[in-house]
Parts: sequence; C-alpha cells; structure tokens
Amino acid sequence: MKHLKFQSVFDIIGPVMIGPSSSHTAGAVRIGKIVSAIFGETPTEVEFQLYNSFAKTYRGHGTDLALVAGVLGMDTDDPNIPNALEIAHQKGIKISWRVNKESNAPHPNTTQIIMKNDHKSLSATGISIGGGNIQVTELNGFAVNVNMNTPTIIIVHQDVPGMIAYVTDILSSYRINIAQMNVTREKAGEKAIMIIEVDSHDCDKAVDEIGHIPNLHNVHFFD
Repeated sequence: MKHLKFQSVFDIIGPVMIGPSSSHTAGAVRIGKIVSAIFGETPTEVEFQLYNSFAKTYRGHGTDLALVAGVLGMDTDDPNIPNALEIAHQKGIKISWRVNKESNAPHPNTTQIIMKNDHKSLSATGISIGGGNIQVTELNGFAVNVNMNTPTIIIVHQDVPGMIAYVTDILSSYRINIAQMNVTREKAGEKAIMIIEVDSHDCDKAVDEIGHIPNLHNVHFFD
C-alpha cells in the first residue's frame, strides 16, 4: 500500500516543477504517476499515444520525459526527470510512442497510456488542462471524469459483493465525506477500480484500514 502526495499549489504561479511548461511537464508527470498507481505493478511495456499539442511539441517541451517520469513514480520537481527515459531502460521497461498530430481529440493536451506486463494491462486517457491540473477521462474503455484537484482515493479491487460497503463504512467511521464516487470493472468477478473524491485531507488512517480489506489489490491516496 502506498500513499502518494502531489504538489498542491496550482494557482497563478503553477506547481513546483522541472520543465518549461506546466501543461506539458507538470501535468504530464501527474498523468503518468496516477496511471502507474492505478496499474499497481511494474510494467514491462508502456505505450504513449499523443494527440494534437502533445503530439506536436512533446520532445521540445519535455512531455516525453515527464510522462515517463510519472510512470516511474517521480514527483513534478524530481531532478531525475531529464533522465527518465534512461532510467526506464535500465529497469527493463519498453517505451513506445504513437504520435497523432491531427486528431479529433476534445483537448489539445491529451494522451492515452497503455501499460502492460506479463499478466495484466491498463488503458487510461489523461488530459493536461493547464497549471499542472489534469483530468482522467477513460479507464480500460470506461468513461470516467476525475479531475484530481480534490483529495482522491483510488482503489483497485476484485469485483466481489460488499466491497463498496466495506469502503464507505470505513470512510464514514472516520467522518470522511464523499464528494464523488466512480466504480468501473473489467467484467463481472474480475478487477474493478473505485475512484472516490473526498472532502478531507486527513485520510491516512482510513486508507490504512481500507488497505486491509479482503480482495483489495492496492489503494492510493492523492492529496
């Protein structure tokens, strides 16, 4: 179980970051890091599909380095971001790119990330909307709407009866109010993803307890 913290200063000065553009670097790092957390394991292969502005400027603005850095678990201000591709290679992670400069993607800073290893895969679409802020709009083909600008708990679990009740009972016991909740699954009885936006920043104890629920694969708290 991991607790992942992001920079929280996304006002006019933007986030603390490495790189020339908050949209193309800080936002890209956050997208990669969140997708990696949901995947929950070390991938052997990651494919990045880039659209519109991301596709046209991804090398010049360091978006390629930022996305890979996020997948490796780096923060937006990590000094190793410029070495992300080399580090991924050292870890045996194959990185590939599909560039779509002309597409009908609804936002110019859009990427789809496909992560794989020997026994699982994950597809996720993320958008960098400016100032380091992002949205996740797709997980494994399911449309979601997660902006990650509020405290968010992401749980990967087995699709078994009672899982939602277990989680919500624990949150209620710590007086943590749910602002929005989204649950998707691969198919009945397989893995599912629970995304919960909450009003509280003090969730560590609740997340620790959630991590002990049977049939739960991993839980991450993004503050």
